[in-house]
Formats: sequence, C-alpha cells, structure tokens
Amino acid sequence: MTASPTDKPIAGLSRYTTLIGVEQLQALRAAHRPCMVFDCSFDLMHPDAGRRLYEGLHIPGAVRADLEQHLSAPHGLPDAHGRVVVAHESGRPASGGRHPLPDREKFAAWLSSVGFSNDMQAVVYDRNGANYCGRLWWMLKWAGHDAVAVLDGGLQAWQAAGCDTAGTAPEATRRAVEPSHFQSNFQLGPPLRTLVDAGAVAAALGQPAQTVVDARAPARYRGETEPLDPVAGHIPGALNRPFGQNLQADGRFKPAAQLREEFDTLLAGRDPGGVVHQCGSGVSAVPNLLAMELAGYAPTALYAGSWSDWCSDASRPVERG
Repeated sequence: MTASPTDKPIAGLSRYTTLIGVEQLQALRAAHRPCMVFDCSFDLMHPDAGRRLYEGLHIPGAVRADLEQHLSAPHGLPDAHGRVVVAHESGRPASGGRHPLPDREKFAAWLSSVGFSNDMQAVVYDRNGANYCGRLWWMLKWAGHDAVAVLDGGLQAWQAAGCDTAGTAPEATRRAVEPSHFQSNFQLGPPLRTLVDAGAVAAALGQPAQTVVDARAPARYRGETEPLDPVAGHIPGALNRPFGQNLQADGRFKPAAQLREEFDTLLAGRDPGGVVHQCGSGVSAVPNLLAMELAGYAPTALYAGSWSDWCSDASRPVERG
C-alpha cells in the first residue's frame, strides 16, 4: 500500500507541518529535539472514555488533550450529551456549536500550563482516525504555531511499528493536564488558518465564491437521521465528503495524488480557495481540511460552529436530501 505523505525527510529533522510518520517521530525524539506529543483520543458518546484510554495506553511522555476539557469552551448550551454547561465568566467562546472554540488567549494559557512553548514541534494523535487530533492540529495553526503535525495512522501505527507505550495512574493523568512547575509562556502569533462564523457563511450562500463541504455521514447530511442536533439536514448547497474517506484501510491518509483527484471530482470546477469546511460541531471537518492541504491546495477555511451552530437559529435555511 502506498505510503502517505509527510513533510520532510528524517535526515533534515526539520519541522513538520501536516503529517509525521512513526519513523520521523522516533528520530525527533532520539535527537532530543524540543517536541511535545499530545494524545487526543476521545469518544463523543462516552466523554470520559478518552481519559481511560489514555491512562491505559499512550505514547510515552504524551500529554492528554481532551476535546471537551481542553479544546472546547464552556458555553451554556446543551452539549452532545444533553448537559448544560455554565458559560465561562471571563471571556466569550470563539465559535458557537456543541464544541465551541475557546478564545485564543485561554488556549494559549492551557498550552503554557502543560509546558508547551513556541520552539517546540507539536505532534498530535488519537486512535479515532485523526478525527479528534485534527482539532488540536488546527487550533495550534490558529494560534500561530506552524510546527504541528498529525501522527499518520495514529496510535495504531505506533503500536504496529513495535514502539514502546506507557500507562498512567489517574493522579498522574490529572497532573499532566493541570498547571505545574513545567509551565512555559506560549506566545500567540497571527492566525495561520481562517475561522469563519455563521454570518459569513450565510452572507455567501449561493455565491460561486463559497463552497461548503460537510464532513458528516451521508445519512446525517441528507437529513435522514440526526442523533446529536435538534434539526436534521444540511446547509443549502453544501457538498458531502465524510471525513473517513481521506484514509486508507490502515488508518493512514491516502496519497496526495489520490486525494487531489477525489477533491477535484467533488469540487467539479468550483474554486478550491472558497471552500469552507464544516461537520456537526467543527471537529471531524478538520481531516477534510488537512487532506486538501496534503493534496496541494492552499489552506481553506473552517466553520467551527458547524451544523450544531447553524441549526440553532430557526431563521437559517435548511436543505434535505
């Protein structure tokens, strides 16, 4: 099976900005380059499962990055599990939806609290087909940090290569994600990726300059079922590409040429520069965004609020079928 692309050859030990392979990560660690690995494993329907998975097995030294605890903001709206979280007192989320982005300053504070600094290479992984680690990849780009890469094939690829793994006691897990003497001072930079909101998407509906790509499963896109949000359907005119279509059978991303061909077919002549990615809550849209970059397109935009944000306003149009 053809290997998926990574940024640079091992000999250069340069920064990685899209994907990194197991061998490249091993080389970085062996060379003692400044690097932090994040385990983003999660289960949407069982939010505590990510912690248990991490405690049971992870790449040695990896920091746990939980979708709901660390990569989303409290918001005061029912989440995917029907719980209502009190809005944070000191700042508004950067997006709407079930998993609203924290503002950039709060995200930078969390990065500092776990010891991440601007000179580090970040490597993110999960055991969920790059579904959840893509969120942290995108957020670091949004925070102005370019040296972040997804471990191609995730934890499964690491294990298949015979690499060491570790377990963690619950108390150690808590210490790994709370402020400690390892704090750094991560400094935000200009955003390297584009975040758009519902207003921007609505203003460009039906215009050739915008193409919305929906990463949800086809039945949810068509409005035949909706297990998480109160309204079924999709944003009018959106194209459907389930995020799992970017991966090979072994969980690695498809070769760049194949991804390019598939996205060219999907877009059918539409301007790739006008693509806006979305899903249910802005998480599983990111593998599509990353795949387009692997295919050689320029970075595209993310509507992080996604369907859960769009359908929260009854005045916004809905399409089915």
